[in-house]
Amino acid sequence: MNLKEILVGIDGIKAKGNIDLDITNVDSDSRNIKENGMFIAIHGFETDGNSYIPDAISNGAVVVMVDEATNIKELSIPENVTLLVVSDTRLALSICACNFYDNPSRKFKLIGVTGTKGKTTTTFMMKKILEKAGHKVGLIGTIAVYIGDKKIKDSSRTTPESIELQKIFADMVNENVDVVVMEVSSQSLKLNRVNGCDFDYGVFTNFSHEHISEKEHPDMEDYFQSKLKLFDMCKVGFVNADDIYSAKAGRLAKCEITTYGIDNFCHILAKDITITNSYVDFKVKIDNKNERVKTCIPGRFSVYNSLAAICVACKLGANAEQIKEALVEVRVPGRSELVDNKRDLTIMIDYAHTPESLESILRAVKSYTKGRVISVFGCGGDRDKIKRPLMGEVSGIVATNTIITSDNPRTENPEEIIKEIEVGIKKTNGQYICIVDRTEAIKEAIRMASKSDIIVLAGKGHEPYQEINHEKLPFDERIIVNEVIEELDKEQANKKKK
Repeated sequence: MNLKEILVGIDGIKAKGNIDLDITNVDSDSRNIKENGMFIAIHGFETDGNSYIPDAISNGAVVVMVDEATNIKELSIPENVTLLVVSDTRLALSICACNFYDNPSRKFKLIGVTGTKGKTTTTFMMKKILEKAGHKVGLIGTIAVYIGDKKIKDSSRTTPESIELQKIFADMVNENVDVVVMEVSSQSLKLNRVNGCDFDYGVFTNFSHEHISEKEHPDMEDYFQSKLKLFDMCKVGFVNADDIYSAKAGRLAKCEITTYGIDNFCHILAKDITITNSYVDFKVKIDNKNERVKTCIPGRFSVYNSLAAICVACKLGANAEQIKEALVEVRVPGRSELVDNKRDLTIMIDYAHTPESLESILRAVKSYTKGRVISVFGCGGDRDKIKRPLMGEVSGIVATNTIITSDNPRTENPEEIIKEIEVGIKKTNGQYICIVDRTEAIKEAIRMASKSDIIVLAGKGHEPYQEINHEKLPFDERIIVNEVIEELDKEQANKKKK
């Protein structure tokens, strides 16, 4: 594609060199640059893209883009390489990505789902319903990227970088996808990853304390304003009327808004709710008729997620039978997921990694568990530190027993993270122990559990790894659970022999 076409829509470009060039690839990662490529240097949280300009040129970049804060004299750009200077390279990358892949999001219906909790489950529900209604659906989110039933790749972040996102969209167009459902993180909105996306529908599920750190959002207002940007990009929005911030977003939005909820006045209301240990069902009006809907993901939060999915699906022509059939079948990896095991213990894996989500899942299981609630959790390193004692306090109050352990410590010392969690749990009368090694923590939970108890392994969810010092080590809790049980059974068998 000609460079001039790629740059359409970027204001105030300063150029040195030839701009009448044929560009074959665009990227902000120098390792992905090939012959006749365009490299866009991004100032990241940990690395400066400008330092990778020589590598990009060596790999074949004929165009380099930097921002206005760059000291151009220090770059030593060869004469045969075109230099572009813009005010914001992140925004420019999004625009260039859309242009380079011929604005693929205009070629299907695009649904964006944002919010602190519920994004993943809501998108899986939407996908299932819309497929029942005859659509070919693409899904992009925290767990993976899917085209129909085919998993294209596991996700490294909730919302991909703009150049990767537009390529995924283009691939979906080539596969004749007519609806794409995607999770839209606050970071992707703040850092312009989704600028240029043509959203038809936007959903704001809820809002609570999360992602407050030097590398994410400095405060809750910045976090909220970042989420709110989705409604500047979509034509129709759907908000949870029972969540203060979500409802506020609806009032501030410039697009058409539909509300859903349980307790407050709204357009789409759930009533006569039944919650058990294996499902939730409720009544909701679909096509002016009260329908009883059931989903096999227990908990009050599943009602809200179902309502959001129903709102969007109805807009896209799904009928009541398709909605009911899809919701009863849908399963979401790492969300209230029960692990089959030879001891027949009730072991649930859940992605809960905030005080609110941890409290929600622990209270939900406590309401139907005859025995003890055994909570196993930690907190991620290099993330919001304020939530650590809060999560400790929540588990101490709600759970019968708590095992505090590692999550993804990243570059922090896991023992220090655990000490910060302890500050909160010490305020309660909850029984707890600390085991830094997460595998050993799971082993201890299984060792102490009976069939009447429930073990909640919170925080990791769908993640098949543990991130330690920039390295993602294999750690799939479904596998770990069964390996631990095998090990414990062998230990017991050996003791009997002795």
